[in-house]
Amino acid sequence: MIKKANRTVLYVLLIVITGILAYSNTFHVPFIFDDKAVIVRNPIVKDLHYFVQPDDAENFKGFFEYEVFKRRYIGYLTFALNYKMQDLDVRGYHIVNLLIHITNSIILYFFIIVSFNTPFLKKSSIKGSARQIAFIAALFFVSHPIQTQAVTYIWQRVTSLTATFYLFSLLMYVKARLVHKAYQSPEDCLKKGLKSGSVLYYSASIVSAVLAMKTKEIAITLPISIFLYEIMFMEGTFRKRIFRLIPYFLAMMIIPLSLTNSAMPIGDLIGDISDRSRSELLQISRLDYLFTEFRVLITYIRLIFLPINQNLDYDYPLYSSFFDPSVFLSFLLLLLIFSLGVYCINRYRGKNAHARLISFGIFWFFITLSVESTFIPIRDVINEHRMYLPSIGIFTAICTIILMVTDRMRDRGRMIMAAMLAVIIIALTGATYARNMVWRNEINLWADVVSKSPGKARAFYNYGNAYKNRGDLINAGKKWEKTLELEPKFSPALNQMGNLALLSNSLYDARRYYRAAILSDIDNAEPHYNLAIVLEKLNEPDEAVKHYEIFLEKASTEYSHLIAKVKNKISAIKNRSE
Repeated sequence: MIKKANRTVLYVLLIVITGILAYSNTFHVPFIFDDKAVIVRNPIVKDLHYFVQPDDAENFKGFFEYEVFKRRYIGYLTFALNYKMQDLDVRGYHIVNLLIHITNSIILYFFIIVSFNTPFLKKSSIKGSARQIAFIAALFFVSHPIQTQAVTYIWQRVTSLTATFYLFSLLMYVKARLVHKAYQSPEDCLKKGLKSGSVLYYSASIVSAVLAMKTKEIAITLPISIFLYEIMFMEGTFRKRIFRLIPYFLAMMIIPLSLTNSAMPIGDLIGDISDRSRSELLQISRLDYLFTEFRVLITYIRLIFLPINQNLDYDYPLYSSFFDPSVFLSFLLLLLIFSLGVYCINRYRGKNAHARLISFGIFWFFITLSVESTFIPIRDVINEHRMYLPSIGIFTAICTIILMVTDRMRDRGRMIMAAMLAVIIIALTGATYARNMVWRNEINLWADVVSKSPGKARAFYNYGNAYKNRGDLINAGKKWEKTLELEPKFSPALNQMGNLALLSNSLYDARRYYRAAILSDIDNAEPHYNLAIVLEKLNEPDEAVKHYEIFLEKASTEYSHLIAKVKNKISAIKNRSE
């Protein structure tokens, strides 16, 4: 038989190989969508000075600059280090993303193994299969195509990196508790040298929790997950257990405190997609968002079991009534799943204590989705990367159920089950590789999006941008025209149509488009600049100066290269008028 240590090395090696195979075709995927605002055009990540003196970045304007930087400091720091090492060579960014994903899979593997040493799970009849459960869960996690958006999409590193700190914090907490549990008296702890070990684990857990809070807002659920784990798997008086959790709940306050001084809606603050290409017409009430999320959660679960028709930008229907059949039936199914978690706690004890792991996985799914999928309206009601952390709970529950069933089988049945699992993992790895092929260039990606979201203006707008970046202005114009058919007041598309008119010297058409873009979104700086250029050509200098000045007032730092030029233009126009 293979020794446990050798088996662990083999399992970890197979996890790493599976992850590399699944994402081996992503290293040349270009910067896409928000990557350009976060990395390519963002001066913050290009100067490590701002990470030493973050207040110096306070003058930056825009959603993807100071506001997000101060809340997601750790995520931005990793981008800055990437930039420092390889500038805008996209390969380095993808390598880091993949390393984070594989690391998370390995942490999950050890977390499940360690969990079977807790007071409740060590009584389990399948404790001897803990490594198999951990191995299968980690393979599901590393190979599943639902993770592609969190791994292949560079900006979503903030999601996968938060999961790293989240999982590691929980793992270290469990290790600290197990060391403390094994040696009850201080004398024993000191004698064995394990008291300091417990403190070390506990300290690492708290530090990791703080890092998670400064990476993405979904980390706010970490103290709740740790509390749930403590209640379900550990022992001790309630007072002592709560006392241990106080630092985590204090760390939890980092997020609300960082949001208090912002004038932006909380849904925009925790959202993921750039507001430059959003529709400004969509406003979702809290109840409508909640009803829609009942359906969204079912879609997430469907994607776990049937990962087809994945989409970067869903055109998801909104629901406004709880008694809409789709909403009500989704609610009943979610209630049934949650009830299964409660049932497993109450029904199975003793040698079937591992059923608690099923319950924990179910509750983990709901807890980790609670920030983005309850009653805080976010303009994008669904995004696949939001399932990155919650999927851990589902995979843990599924693999525990599989081993419960396998434990009752004869040797032949176990061999068949092992073969089936191997086929599933291979299929998932292949599906992930195939999904990553869609990301290989912008045109390919947005063609996929519009084929699945044919009624979504933003999808066609970004499809047009992809053609523009390739230099194909004819096809770009067609996509922007389609954007305006779907949403006539889509400001960025109106601005781009103005640019096309300006290139063809159709000044009056350009002026009309730019004015429409400004009316649709007065805070969009670019149409003011473009309109000022047209007004200069039409010999309307006073109006041109007015719009140049508005541009200077509203321009974010991505337009910093234009600031001096615009100021010189204003001076020149005023000198001529004198």
